[in-house]
Amino acid sequence: MNSRKNMLSGKSIYKRYGPVEVLKGVNIDVQKGEVVSIVGPSGSGKSTLLHILGTLDKADMGTISMNGTELNILEGKKLAAFRNRHIGFVFQFHHLLPEFTALENICIPGWLAGRKKKEVEGKAKELINLLGLKDRMENKPNQLSGGEQQRVAVARALINNPDIVFADEPTGNLDSVNAKELHQLFFDLRKEFNQTFLIVTHNEELSTLSDRVLHMKDGKIV
Repeated sequence: MNSRKNMLSGKSIYKRYGPVEVLKGVNIDVQKGEVVSIVGPSGSGKSTLLHILGTLDKADMGTISMNGTELNILEGKKLAAFRNRHIGFVFQFHHLLPEFTALENICIPGWLAGRKKKEVEGKAKELINLLGLKDRMENKPNQLSGGEQQRVAVARALINNPDIVFADEPTGNLDSVNAKELHQLFFDLRKEFNQTFLIVTHNEELSTLSDRVLHMKDGKIV
């Protein structure tokens, strides 16, 4: 496995909020096509690390690169464009826009990237079929179950063919049946698209299925 190239690399990442040092020099590498889970107690810095690697937050010190692009030096529109094109996100709370249908919610990042409307809709419908949501595409989020909403969120994360999907407690709001299905879905997507996932989770089953599990404690990977 080590012969494969690191797709994402974080070196000596430090972050503090006021007096609290949340990350204390974290190093992390993720390879293309890997499913990596980060586990650890609440307050260990897992979500902060994920948000920094995903460019949603800035480190105080350290470097982050993805496929050779140094992310910590990108700013403003350049950073937003890189994030939209190369990174997908799935959160515990789906963050779907209530006034839009499932199909439209999935399409939004594609439209923001300036891709042709028809092309984006075609890709969204492919993902909808793949994720078993064919009969739900015209439904608004409040007409979908929790599991269906999370599948829509996964499809939205994939619409721009990202290099990596960051998932922060993706099964935290799901019952065990839906959680199991979502776990399976991540591995199906890896098989189908060689999709890379970095997942913060408290779910032991999901972490056990992953290719690698990183344990965080007190702001460090142990």
